[in-house]
Amino acid sequence: MAAPTPLQPGDKAPAFSLLDQHGDTLKLSSLKGRKVLVYFYPKADTPGCTTQACGLRDIAADVGDTVIIGISPDKPEKLDKFDQKHGLGFTLLSDPEHTTIEAFGAWGEKSLYGRKFMGVIRSAWLIDEKGKVAEAWPKISPKDTPVKLLEALQEA
Repeated sequence: MAAPTPLQPGDKAPAFSLLDQHGDTLKLSSLKGRKVLVYFYPKADTPGCTTQACGLRDIAADVGDTVIIGISPDKPEKLDKFDQKHGLGFTLLSDPEHTTIEAFGAWGEKSLYGRKFMGVIRSAWLIDEKGKVAEAWPKISPKDTPVKLLEALQEA
C-alpha cells in the first residue's frame, strides 16, 4: 500500500473536530487567526513520544500565541494521564479512527524488527493564521520538533 502524500506548504489544512484529553471537542476552525503546530505521534507515554511532548512543553513559553496540539490514536483518558504525568499543559487530541492522521498524511507503513504494519508516522505541521500549511516536517524526530518550530516562528 502506498503511503499517503503528506501535506505540503501552501496546502489547506484539513478541518478536524476531535476530543481532547479532558473529553472536550476541539475544532481546528476555532483557532483561525492563530498559528497552530499540529504534530502526530504514535503512542502516549512511550520514550520517543515523551521526549517530543516534553520538548514542546519546555518551549511553550517561547512560541507566543502559537497553539501546540498533539494528536495520536490514544483515548482521551490515556492522553489525560500522559498530560498529568509530564505536566504538558497543551492540547492532546484523540484520533482512534486515524481520520485526521490520514488526512494530514501521517499514517503509513512502518517497520519494527522486520515486521511491517500500519501506524502513525511521527510528523508535524505549522498551520498559519488562515488555515494553510506554512511548514511541513514529515518523519520528524522527537528532538527536532521543538527546534524546527522555534526556527519557523523566528523566520516568520
